[in-house]
Amino acid sequence: MLNLKLSHNPLIQYRPIRTSDLEVLEKIHGDLFPIRYESEFFQNVVNGRDIVSWGAVDRNRPNEQSDELIGFVTARTVLAKDSDIEEFLRYDSSRSEQTLIYILTLGVADSYRNLGIASSLIREVIKYASNIPTCRAVYLHVISYNNPAIYLYKKMSFQCVRRLSAFYFINGQHYDAYLFIYYVNGGRSPCSPFFQLEDLLERPLSKSAVANSWASIFPRELIKLIVTGAKSGYRMVAAKLWRKEDRKPSKWSKCKESGSLLPTKHNKRMPTEGALSQFV
Repeated sequence: MLNLKLSHNPLIQYRPIRTSDLEVLEKIHGDLFPIRYESEFFQNVVNGRDIVSWGAVDRNRPNEQSDELIGFVTARTVLAKDSDIEEFLRYDSSRSEQTLIYILTLGVADSYRNLGIASSLIREVIKYASNIPTCRAVYLHVISYNNPAIYLYKKMSFQCVRRLSAFYFINGQHYDAYLFIYYVNGGRSPCSPFFQLEDLLERPLSKSAVANSWASIFPRELIKLIVTGAKSGYRMVAAKLWRKEDRKPSKWSKCKESGSLLPTKHNKRMPTEGALSQFV
């Protein structure tokens, strides 16, 4: 469907961000975000220094602009043991190589909004993270007043796990942030209802452990069936709830009332450059 802000039918494609995108990348960030980024951040993005990125272009754009960025996402690999979300991860702390992907910035030019570009860029990040065997989750922070971003992440199955009080300081004013997580490669919250059962299935048990476990009551194969069946039922219920929720007005401005949201808490460290993460 043609966006009324455009005079042509767009043909959106995605590619890595290159050094030739530097000027446009800086301009879009300046147009979209209420904070100023250092030139080092943009140099790191376009040169791939510790940052991965994807850009969106409109191949039907006139005036030789068919390869000019109209959207972008930037992200960074973080060691799980060094992150500020350890308490939301079920992972083996003795395995120092386990990683996370942290989304730094995401944005789409105003005239290209509501075309699914932001969702596609996020899917690129998720696919990238899923292809890294050591990666356990994709996460980010969203400023509390950015309702379109909050709705987008809810729609894409990210979990809103915490509200962080006074997380951002912009133009002399403090703003709260929401922490969102998307688990990959078997990563999950320690609060998962299947945490203990799955642990039982995945590790060998000593005789003393068996005596005090579910295995002392049910055979291992029966436990596996219980977990698999419960997961299938949970997904069916969740799918119905999502379909029902999609027909209702968004309530994510009240995310702090969500049962999955933990009490407000300051982060152990402030985000690195680009962590404002505005979305469309």
